[in-house]
Amino acid sequence: MHNTACPPAAAGPVVIERVETMLVDLPTIRPHKLSMAVMNGQTLMLVRIRCSDGTVGLGEGTTIGGLAYGAESPEGMKLAIDTYFAPQLIGADANRVPALMARLNTAIRDNRFAKCAVETALFDALGHRTGLPVSELLGGRLRERLPVAWTLASGDTGRDIEEAQRMLALRRHQIFKLKIGRRSVREDVAHVAAIKKALGDQGSVRVDVNMAWSELEAQHGLAGLVDAGCELVEQPVASVDALTRLTGKYPIAVMADESLMGPETAFAIARVAGANVFAIKTEQSGGLQAAQRVAAIADAAHIDLYGGTMLEGAFGTIASAHVFSTFRELRWGTELFGPLLLTEEILAQPLEYQDFHLTVPALPGLGIALDEDRVQHFRRDRPRTTVGPAATALS
Repeated sequence: MHNTACPPAAAGPVVIERVETMLVDLPTIRPHKLSMAVMNGQTLMLVRIRCSDGTVGLGEGTTIGGLAYGAESPEGMKLAIDTYFAPQLIGADANRVPALMARLNTAIRDNRFAKCAVETALFDALGHRTGLPVSELLGGRLRERLPVAWTLASGDTGRDIEEAQRMLALRRHQIFKLKIGRRSVREDVAHVAAIKKALGDQGSVRVDVNMAWSELEAQHGLAGLVDAGCELVEQPVASVDALTRLTGKYPIAVMADESLMGPETAFAIARVAGANVFAIKTEQSGGLQAAQRVAAIADAAHIDLYGGTMLEGAFGTIASAHVFSTFRELRWGTELFGPLLLTEEILAQPLEYQDFHLTVPALPGLGIALDEDRVQHFRRDRPRTTVGPAATALS
């Protein structure tokens, strides 16, 4: 468990002494079906930064479906941090997080997810050093709790309805996002309509197409989704030009997700009024501060905000929660349900999900701590066990 108390002030400058990375493989409660991949588990890349005053910070890098979603993977992030990031960090002033991130952005191109993991660990350590939550280091939170949507992605209409009704009964979620795009537009719309009809006014329904539709398919799909009672469609097409042509054409909110890869792309989309809503993801934005810049661009362009997810585990989720708590507006809520998709708990104290919200921790740093024994059990590089001649390693 890493330090959550504010240590005594150091006599000299606090420098980074060690950078450690590990891969942690965790099973999920069910297959998670997207248009580009089916996930049967999730791999977290955890980075731990140790400082000369004894403070420790943790960050996380996670992707959806390995390389199916984008150019970075947990394995690639680990290699990049070990080989290229660590030499830039060792010996540097740990208190100057923006300066450190500027150095990394100069020395290393792209690698947005890895940079987000490192920045998270730096802010976590700084929070422990100062006694402040990460949200306060980022300017101060405006909300203590965040509404959380649940994604229905089994692909089975009846099962999805049962799952949604169970979440409502538990008072865990009342906003539901459906993953569609693997079937025909007609089948997808029928799937959405059946779920919305079953839920009625108890739950709101949104969809994520993950760029699977052509522009013509999207025109048919959006019209059908309006009739089905769907309130928002996320990234129905791949290109920004097509997204722009669809925005405002139907009485349904169009949200940009995969098109948003940091402040520059956010500005380009805002400039052409290419979306009604931005799904901001801290990893995809390139870090915590970059996500705040994306939010500022949306705010200036009168584009609504939604707190997105890369299906992160606890550390990536809570890092995002600290960032989203600082946004001036968050009209469409968040999707920070990633840890709930995992069957195993790796925190000393679980996150607080209740009454349809996630509580943002108020303790220093990220406000959470690893259960070190559990993490060691699920580390990919732990000692392997062989049972019988054909047994496979558990990893």
